[in-house]
Amino acid sequence: MPLLVMKFGGTSVANLDRIRRAAKRVGVEVAKGYDVIVIVSAMSGKTNELVGWVNETSPLYDAREYDAVVSSGEIVTAGLMALTLQEMDVPARSWQGWQVPLKTNSAHSQARIDEIGTDAINAKFGEGMRVAVVAGFQGISPEGRVTTLGRGGSDTTAVAFAAAFGAERCDIYTDVDGVYTTDPRICDKARKLDKIAYEEMLELASLGAKVLQTRSVELAMRYKVKLRVLSSFEEQSDEAGTLVCDEEEIMESNVVNGVAYSRDEAKLTCLSVADRPGIAATIFTCLSDAGVNVDMIVQNISEDGRTDMTFSCPTDQVKRAEVALNGFKEKGELNFAELVADTGVAKVSVVGIGMRSQSGVAAKMFRVLSDEGVNIKVITTSEIKISVLIDRKYMELAVQALHDAFELDKAG
Repeated sequence: MPLLVMKFGGTSVANLDRIRRAAKRVGVEVAKGYDVIVIVSAMSGKTNELVGWVNETSPLYDAREYDAVVSSGEIVTAGLMALTLQEMDVPARSWQGWQVPLKTNSAHSQARIDEIGTDAINAKFGEGMRVAVVAGFQGISPEGRVTTLGRGGSDTTAVAFAAAFGAERCDIYTDVDGVYTTDPRICDKARKLDKIAYEEMLELASLGAKVLQTRSVELAMRYKVKLRVLSSFEEQSDEAGTLVCDEEEIMESNVVNGVAYSRDEAKLTCLSVADRPGIAATIFTCLSDAGVNVDMIVQNISEDGRTDMTFSCPTDQVKRAEVALNGFKEKGELNFAELVADTGVAKVSVVGIGMRSQSGVAAKMFRVLSDEGVNIKVITTSEIKISVLIDRKYMELAVQALHDAFELDKAG
């Protein structure tokens, strides 16, 4: 039989009533003739509760036991979903990550998937099971320990299963009804997209859009898995939601297809760094070793053998960056005058595959921001995106102005 993967996020399975609602959606697909693999998250708020318990019990916790605790939320949901489907006379069985098995590396709490075994689930489908309910977010390490894939890992689980089993499509059910041109909470003119290219979705996800986890989009693009983002709370049709697909499947789109933002950004500058070969490598190796996720980087023109090095990172990693760089300075491995942190900035980005073939997007973006009195602190570009750092107080104004300027409320 054809196969579908359906993933339900935490808000979609937040209580028994919502689990029943989700199970009915699964039943509809089974009635159409599909075998279904359902990937479930923990009930809304449960993972945060479990993480809190771990931190309260052991602030310097063993990562292996952390995974053992936080993976339990998905196990509960999977069992309840399977029971609900059985009550609907749909042959279903729940599976934990190790039972599949979903094999990962040994990086506890941030594990990466190495392999998904298909034989056990396919054998059960052959015996008459119609739905395999799999606990998302978890796998098993080479040492035989439970691992977790990091926040949003159930999205990654779903796409990986769709690739491994050759599913016709992977449907991601969440609390929004698709991917929008920007956040509707900020811009009331935001429009739901019927289709979006993998590359655009990957940029939007990495730039702050919360609809899909970045790793899941990377996997979908690599294995050409068709992704559909849908709402668990609205009636569905075959055209519902947003399809994430190959660029070739989209007839025509706007030059810019979305405006993304990230509120919790910080800008750090190493003032008067000794300008010599290898200095950038030293700075960013230091930050990498400290677990700081650097994004935008700008180096000023050298003067008298000194330069300024500016970079951005999440605000919750500023202290880590300061400790690491000042530690290198004290050890004599770095020579800079001062490290200045600005934690009052936000990142705003425009994204669109149409940028490849049309010039003038940057000029238009900068002119719009200038007209609104918004000063740009840092700029980075790629083939299909332009990002700027601005004062956080102007973030919503910038998003709305750019959405209007690029007429994103109108279909391409």
